[in-house]
Amino acid sequence: MDFQTSQSSQPSQSPHTFQVDLRGLVDLLSHHLYSSPRVYLRELLQNAVDAITARRAEQPDAPARVRLYVDSQAGAALRVEDTGVGLTEADVHSLLATIGRSSKRADASAAGIQEVRSDFLGQFGIGLLACFVVAERIRVVSRSARTPDAAPVEWTASDDGSYTVRTLPHDARPEPGTTVHLTARAGAGEWLTRERVLTLARDFGSLLPYDVRVGDEAVTDLPAPWDRPYPSPATRRVALARHCHDLFGFTPLDSIELDVPLAGIRGVAYVLPSAVSPAQRATHRVHLKGMLLTERAEQLLPDWAFFVRCVLDTDSLRPTASRESLYEDETLAAVREALGERIRSWLTGLAAGDPERLAAFLSVHHLGVKSLARHDREMLRTMLPWLPFETTDGQLSLEEFAQRHPVVHFTRTVEEYRQVAPIASAQGVGVVNGGYTYDSELVEALPSVRPGTVVAELDADTVTAHLDAVDPAEELALSEFLAVARARLDPLQCDIALRSFHPLSVPALHLDDRVARHEQARAEAEAQADDLWAGILGSLRGGAPRARLVLNHLNPLIRRISSLRDAELIGTATESLYGRALLMAQRPLRPADTALLNRAFIGLLEWATHGESDATGDSSGGGF
Repeated sequence: MDFQTSQSSQPSQSPHTFQVDLRGLVDLLSHHLYSSPRVYLRELLQNAVDAITARRAEQPDAPARVRLYVDSQAGAALRVEDTGVGLTEADVHSLLATIGRSSKRADASAAGIQEVRSDFLGQFGIGLLACFVVAERIRVVSRSARTPDAAPVEWTASDDGSYTVRTLPHDARPEPGTTVHLTARAGAGEWLTRERVLTLARDFGSLLPYDVRVGDEAVTDLPAPWDRPYPSPATRRVALARHCHDLFGFTPLDSIELDVPLAGIRGVAYVLPSAVSPAQRATHRVHLKGMLLTERAEQLLPDWAFFVRCVLDTDSLRPTASRESLYEDETLAAVREALGERIRSWLTGLAAGDPERLAAFLSVHHLGVKSLARHDREMLRTMLPWLPFETTDGQLSLEEFAQRHPVVHFTRTVEEYRQVAPIASAQGVGVVNGGYTYDSELVEALPSVRPGTVVAELDADTVTAHLDAVDPAEELALSEFLAVARARLDPLQCDIALRSFHPLSVPALHLDDRVARHEQARAEAEAQADDLWAGILGSLRGGAPRARLVLNHLNPLIRRISSLRDAELIGTATESLYGRALLMAQRPLRPADTALLNRAFIGLLEWATHGESDATGDSSGGGF
């Protein structure tokens, strides 16, 4: 059987058209596409501005006005008039009555509408539906500038999805353009008050290129603050700082020009005056051809630039259908890279010519610069003399620290640094605290921008190796004491070492590393687990180094304890030294460590009060 025969044997099929619940679709688009009712005014302004743009593309001298009037006497009502291109009756049926159809896309050419896509704000054909968020009825009266002999046309739509179209006498709209009348729906009247309309109009339309007014009050405020001429750089900084305070509510540390002509971007980035978490998503204000698109653009800048807030105007980025965020595409990726490069150039400029301002910036936002320097070796090289790090020599840059020490030792955690910093400093060993965000990565990257620099992670063995060994004869004489001390700490997975080191005031030092801590956690879990899990955890036992308690042979207390002969008292004293060393290292205490501290404390109290009991005639206790 060939294909044709198979085809003919099939039952005939006729195409069907989707059935659309228009009321449900209007509700979906007007209530769920947009995040807030406030966008209705943006869509009205957008349509008016695009209509003027279309008319001026053909009639460059055409008037360019948008007027908004609030009619409180007729209930909550709003009237928006523009001098745009207007519509004919055919345009109304083709555009206003067809959801998704727009005169600003190429597929509208069949309706006789010229495409000027790159100049338009909206391109989706659904913006007018946003008005149903606040309105129960929309009435549009329009007269076409392209066909001046055509009669004005009236389109009236209700939120139930129905509409009517009729022509009007010529004197109903003498001049080309469009007037939109909104009648508020129940409970939405507050959105059509004069104060609210004026606030929204200024928020959305302050940078629009045409004359926009609410009644007699101007909405547009051009040129933009970053494009205005100023008598001096200082005056400009003051003006921009005032603009930032009015817009974002803070006075910036500095402002960064964002001028990317190839991407059609002009604006400014304001440096936050206080530190913020890298995990906090920065939000920025983006205007598209003068119209505010969003106040929450998160993907505009690289992640490392979380220390600035931007406001800019662009004509190249694409909005999403709701026009409340940016469409993620190659253009946005290129813009993000270009803006990041602009902020990077500002930093390198400060490093080269204004170290005081750079120091003030880094005192607050060094974390952001460190984040950038992780992936940008040139930025690391530039910032090397300026980025602060916690070291055993105080707060220093890596450049200065590397000049002082032949080997740059570092720890990966703050805990490890606190363990070894006092001792390492006394022994002349320089250590960088790499436990803070990004610091260990930058220290490890140091040789790539500073050839010849030796970087080494500091572990317990390295610290112990830098401590002075005790004379073998003296250590042999203390072998019994050391054996008792080791036996007492063995259940805690901790060894004993005897060394001589400074400062003399430190009797004991607790040293371990991440591998030793992991082994301690494994052993503790094994001891508390049932037989099955204990067997599994036991199979994971490795040859990891154990923690160690390094006793300072130069310390007077250690000398006295090492001369004791009572094994129980030696054990209690050893536990006390271990607990104190843990506390000095600011290590979190395990349950076993807490129990040990309590036991040692009680033991020392009993020993200290034993002599007093004898003096009062209490013969119940035995002697040591």
